[in-house]
Amino acid sequence: MNLPPGPPLRAIGATEPDFERDLVSNLYFQRGTTMESASVQDVYQSLAVTVRDRLVDRRARTATAHYAANPRCVYYLSAEYMLGRQLRQNLLYTGTEDVAADVLKGLGLSLDEVADFDVEPGLGNGGLGRLAACLLDALATADIPAVGYGIRYDLGLFRQTIVDGAQVERPDDWAFDGSPWEFPQQDDRQSVGFYGRVEDEDGRRHWIPAETVLGEPSHMLVPGYGTQTVNIVRLWRARADSDAFDLADFAAGRSAEAVQEVVRSENISKVLYPADSTEFGRELRLKQQYFLVSCSLRDIVRRFHLRNSDWAAFTDKTVIQLNDTHPALAVPELQRLLVDEYGLDWDTAWSITRRTFAYTCHTLLPEALETWPVELFARLLPRHLEIVYAINQAHLDEVEARFPGDGELRRRLSLIQEGPERRVRMAHLAVVGSHAVNGVAELHSRLLAETTLADFARLWPERFRNVTNGVSPRRFLRLANPRLAALISDRLGGDGWLTDLEQLRELAPLADDPEFQQRWRAVKRDNKLDLAGYARAATGIRIDPDALCDVHVKRFHEYKRQLLKLLHVVALHHRLRADPHTDVPRTVIFAGKAAPSYHAVKRIIQLINAVAAVVNADPAVAGRLTVVFLPDYNVTRAELITPAADLSEQISLAGKEASGTGNMKLALNGAVTIGTLDGANIELRDRVGADNFVLFGLDAPRAAEVRRGGYRPDQLAWSDPDLAAALEAIRGGRYGAGFGDVLDAILGRDEYLTVADFRSYLDAQDAAAAAWRDPARWTRMSILNTARCGFFSADRTVADYSDRIWRVDPIRVPPR
Repeated sequence: MNLPPGPPLRAIGATEPDFERDLVSNLYFQRGTTMESASVQDVYQSLAVTVRDRLVDRRARTATAHYAANPRCVYYLSAEYMLGRQLRQNLLYTGTEDVAADVLKGLGLSLDEVADFDVEPGLGNGGLGRLAACLLDALATADIPAVGYGIRYDLGLFRQTIVDGAQVERPDDWAFDGSPWEFPQQDDRQSVGFYGRVEDEDGRRHWIPAETVLGEPSHMLVPGYGTQTVNIVRLWRARADSDAFDLADFAAGRSAEAVQEVVRSENISKVLYPADSTEFGRELRLKQQYFLVSCSLRDIVRRFHLRNSDWAAFTDKTVIQLNDTHPALAVPELQRLLVDEYGLDWDTAWSITRRTFAYTCHTLLPEALETWPVELFARLLPRHLEIVYAINQAHLDEVEARFPGDGELRRRLSLIQEGPERRVRMAHLAVVGSHAVNGVAELHSRLLAETTLADFARLWPERFRNVTNGVSPRRFLRLANPRLAALISDRLGGDGWLTDLEQLRELAPLADDPEFQQRWRAVKRDNKLDLAGYARAATGIRIDPDALCDVHVKRFHEYKRQLLKLLHVVALHHRLRADPHTDVPRTVIFAGKAAPSYHAVKRIIQLINAVAAVVNADPAVAGRLTVVFLPDYNVTRAELITPAADLSEQISLAGKEASGTGNMKLALNGAVTIGTLDGANIELRDRVGADNFVLFGLDAPRAAEVRRGGYRPDQLAWSDPDLAAALEAIRGGRYGAGFGDVLDAILGRDEYLTVADFRSYLDAQDAAAAAWRDPARWTRMSILNTARCGFFSADRTVADYSDRIWRVDPIRVPPR
C-alpha cells in the first residue's frame, strides 16, 4: 500500500467554524452525546480533546523531525512533576484561546465555567516538581529534544483539608473522571524485578528476581510556546501481571487473598512519597525509586536503538539529568544493563555510565540526603548492591591513589556509611556516577562545594557548577496574571517578552510614571479581589483588597520558618491592640502542606489556625489584621495567590534553602520580597536592587557562627519584650491550649534560629509597612521587581544547562 509521507492527520483548522466543528464532532464521537444533552463535564472533555488534537499534530511532526535528525536528547528523571492545569496552557500554546471562548459563548457556555472542570495532575509536592515542569516547558520552547520521566501516581500526594484547625490528608484522586491529556501506551510495558538471587551464568553474574511488576507507560504532551515542538513527559504506572490474581482463592471466597499480589504490585505507583516511618513505607519508597529508573532506562535504551547500534555513540546521543537523589539508582541500573544484559565489559560500561549522567542536588540539609539500609538494599536489589560495592571499591582506590593514607577521607567519601546500621549514601552514588554536579543558586552551589559535598569537590572540582533555577513566564505571568501580562504587552508593544524575559527591563523607566503606576495598582487590586472571593468561599473569611497582602506560601518545613512569621503575627496582634496605628492594614496568607508524618510542622499549621481564629474574631483589630490559611496549596492555588501578593515572605534561615522558586514567581508578579540572604534571594536582591528588597537576619556564615557559639534561645527570647509577650500568650492559652510542644522546639534547640532572627525580622516588617504607607514608593518597588526579574526565566536556566552540562542543540520542527 502506498501511503503519503508522514502520519495520516485529519484537517485541523484554526478558524472558529473549524474549531466548533471539531468540538461538536468530539462531543459526538468521543463522549457519545450531543450539545442538547451534554453536561459541562462532557463539554470540557470534548474541548480538551479538540485542543489536544492540535498538539498531537505538532507532536507527530516533532517525532518525525527528531527521528530524522537522530540528535543528542535530554532525558529528565524526576520523582515528581507539578504540571498544573493543562487546558488554559494548551489553549495559549495552540493560539486558540479566543476561538474557544467565542465558540463556547455561541453554545451558551463560558470558558471559565468549562475550565473549572480541568483537574491539576497529582504528580508532585513542592518546588522540586514545579521546577521539573518549568524546565520541560522551557526545553520544548527552546526546540531541544527531551523526554521527562516520572511515575503516574494514582492518588498523588494528598488533598489537604483543615478540620478543627488541623491538617487532615484525603486521597487526591485526580484522574477519577479520566484525564483527556493522557495517552496510555499499554503495548510499551516494561518488566521490573525485585528480590531474588544472583547467580553465575557463563562467567557473568545473573540476577533472578523473585517478584516482577509491569511498568505501564502513558504520556502527556509538553508543547513549546511559539514553536512547533511538542515533547512528552512519560509516566509509569505499576501493574500486576496476569497471573497475580488468584482465581482459586477468589472461587473459595477468599477475595482479599485473591487480590493480595495485585495490590502489592500496584501500591508502587499509588501515592507520591509513601511515609518512611515504617518498614513497609521505607521498602515501598525504595521500590518506587527503582521502578522509576528501571522502566525509564529501558525506554531510553530502546529509543537509542531506534537509530543507533554502536554503544560508543550512546553518550553522544544521550544525557540523563537526575533531579535530586530519588532517581540515583539509575547509576547502578544502567551499569547493570550494560554489563549483565548487553555484555559490555565493566570498564567500558562504567565510562558510558559516568559520561551519561548529570546530577542536580537540591538540598544543603544533611538529613535530606537520602540513605538506605544495606540490609533492605540487599534484600530488594541484590545485584545492584553488588554493583554499588564494586563502584565503591574502584572509587576508594582512586581516592587512595590521590590522597594516600587518608583513611578518614576514604570513610567520608565512601558510598557506604558505616555504623550500627550500614547504609548506602544515595547522594554520594549520584556524584560518583555523574560527569557534572550542580546546585541551583549561587550560594547553594558554593555551600555544596564548601560543606555538604566538600570532599567530592576537592576530589573533582571540575564537576561542580551552578545553574540558578528559573520559572516559566508563560505559566506564572501570562496565565496566572493575564491582567498584568496585558498591561506589559501593551507597554512593550507585543508579547515577545514571553520568550525573552529580559525585555521586561523596558518597564523600568515607567516605574515613576504616575499614570502607569495607577494602572499597575489597579491590576493588583483586581487580582486581590479575585483572591478575596476565593478565600471567602474556601474559608468564610473576608479579605480587604486594599490591605497589604502579606503571603507565606510554600511547603511546610521547620527551616522555611512559618513559625517565625506566625510569631510576628502574634506580636503584631498585641501591638495593634495597644495602638491601632502601629501597623498598616494587613492580610496575612499562609498556604502549604506538611508531610503526613511530619508532626512538628503539622502542629504549626494547627497553631496558625488557632491564632487566626482569635485574631479574626477580635474587634479591636478588625480592619487592621486578618489571618487566613488557604488549604490544599498547589499550582492552581499558587496561580491565584501570586498575582495578588504585595509582600513575599522568603524567610528561611540563611544557608538552608537551596534556591526557592516561589521567590521568583512572586517577584515577577510585582511582590516585594522580605527575606534573608538565602538561596536565590541573594541573586534576586542583587538584580532588583537593595532598595526594592526588604532584608533581615543573619547571613549564612554568621548563622553558622551563632550555632557554634553556645546559642541559648531561651535566654535570648525572654530578653525581647515583643517576642516574650508572644511566647507567653501562646503558652498561657491565649490562642488555645496545648501548644507547649511548639514553643519547646524553639526555646530548646531552635535549630533554625527563629529566636536569633526575630528582632531583625520585626524591624524589617516595620520598614516594609513604612514603604507601604507611601503608595508611589511601593508601586515603584513593585514595578522594578517585575522589570528586573528577566534573569529568573526557566528559558535562561535551560540555556545554562544546555551550554554548561548537556551540550545539546535545538532541532527545528517544520510547520504543517
